[in-house]
Amino acid sequence: MKEQRKQIGMREVNATRAFFFIGGFGSASWAPLVPLLRTRLAIGDDVLGLLLLCIGIGSLATMPVAGALSARLGCRRVLAGAGVLYACTLLTIVCVDGLWTAVPVILAFGAVMGCIDVVINVAAVIVEQGIGRRIMSGMHAFWSLGGFVGAGLYGVWVGMCGLTPMVSTAIAAVIILVLTAVFGRYLIPYGGDAGPLLALPRGIVVFVGITAFIAFLSEGAVMDWSGVYLTAVRGMDLSLAGLGFSIFSAAMLAMRFLGDRTVQRVGQRPVAVGGALLTCGGILLVMFARADALLYAGFFAIGIGAANIVPVFFSLMGRQRVMPLGTAVSAVSTMGYLGILAGPAAIGFLSSLTSLQTAFGMLAALSLVQAAVGFYVFKKMV
Repeated sequence: MKEQRKQIGMREVNATRAFFFIGGFGSASWAPLVPLLRTRLAIGDDVLGLLLLCIGIGSLATMPVAGALSARLGCRRVLAGAGVLYACTLLTIVCVDGLWTAVPVILAFGAVMGCIDVVINVAAVIVEQGIGRRIMSGMHAFWSLGGFVGAGLYGVWVGMCGLTPMVSTAIAAVIILVLTAVFGRYLIPYGGDAGPLLALPRGIVVFVGITAFIAFLSEGAVMDWSGVYLTAVRGMDLSLAGLGFSIFSAAMLAMRFLGDRTVQRVGQRPVAVGGALLTCGGILLVMFARADALLYAGFFAIGIGAANIVPVFFSLMGRQRVMPLGTAVSAVSTMGYLGILAGPAAIGFLSSLTSLQTAFGMLAALSLVQAAVGFYVFKKMV
């Protein structure tokens, strides 16, 4: 470990940040292609939904093994190769003209995305340990920043510059390739300790995975259902449907950039456990606030509270000894991603049985569970 510490400096930190950015940028560049595929393939919403599920299936296929792969090949090789494939599959998506061509391409894109998601977190844990100070929240902020930049640039290229989706996507792919070429050489050449190829969580990692599952479930639910909640439950105009999620996203991005400094000042436990409680309070404010200003303050509180929960727990993966680092991060990432897939569907199912108000109440209750589980994890590990 001492030898590794000497090899890690700001070049490795910035390279890891760049690949977090690439992950968010690529996922945001994919999102605008969904309506294009719907039109080009002449498919209905039911088939489109199954097509979108291929992203999740692809990611879940690689996430459980990506950590072990990084241990065997090293983070540099895995991420550099994945960066190239990310750009190529993104560009291929915009070229497909048949459903049976689209399915394997989108499965491959999801697989690469899942691999990047796991391995950059493995790299971030090792780099953070190597430089001896908190950087994990800032790393995750670069994923969010990549998402903002990717979505914003696509709108500029297509809406303001009049470029075709093909040209716009090609520019995005070139940006990914350039960043991969420039920063890939500075990634750490090793991964965590070698372990089993398939990551099945055990011990304290199970509880960390539960916190990640709830965090991503809540984030996915806010992303997909906040607009419906504002219009259907609160009776707001359709033009304001996206405002709640925009406030949530902006608060999360800002707090992640401030997260490392905050953790250093107040500690990991107050940030993670207190963040879950703040998230619960924000959801209750969204549910019961009468004034619109307080309602939007609720979305702001959810973003602030949720921002650093996952980064803090990923940092803890470097301290546990129950599982090798790579397989532990793979297991937690997989459980978190299952939360993203389950969240919107769970909200819809519960809403159909009861009401959307009750479904949001479930999110508040899960935040309390998250706080309790987080407290237990810190009691056992810190």
